[in-house]
Amino acid sequence: MQSSDAPMQVANIDTMILHLRGQRVILDADLAAVYGVETRVLKQSVRRNLDKFPSDFMFSITRDETRAVAALRSQTVILKRGQHIKHLPCVFTEHGAIMAATILNSPQAVRMSVFIVILKNAAQS
Repeated sequence: MQSSDAPMQVANIDTMILHLRGQRVILDADLAAVYGVETRVLKQSVRRNLDKFPSDFMFSITRDETRAVAALRSQTVILKRGQHIKHLPCVFTEHGAIMAATILNSPQAVRMSVFIVILKNAAQS
C-alpha cells in the first residue's frame, strides 16, 4: 500500500464505522468497497466459509436497524422507494473484517487487513 493512500483510506474507513448493538461494525457493502470486491462476492465468500464467522464477527441487521442506518448516512442503504430489500445487510466487527480479508482473493483485501492490524497496534502503543 502506498503511504499516500493510507490517510485517505483511514478517513474513509472511520466514516464507515457504525455503532450497532453496542459494537463498532462496518456494513457489508462498505467492507466490500474497502477490500476492492463487489458486495455479492464478499457475501458469497462468507457463505462458503460460515464456520469462520461466529455471531461476534458478523451478523445480519434487522429492517429497523437498516432504516436507522439509512437515516444516519448520506448514502442510502436501502433500495429506492417502491423496491424491496431482498437481503438484509450484514455487518462485520473488527475481527470479522479481518477474517473476511483472509477468505477473499483480493490483493487490496490483504493490504487493508495488514494496514488495519498496524493501525490497531499503533493505537495501543
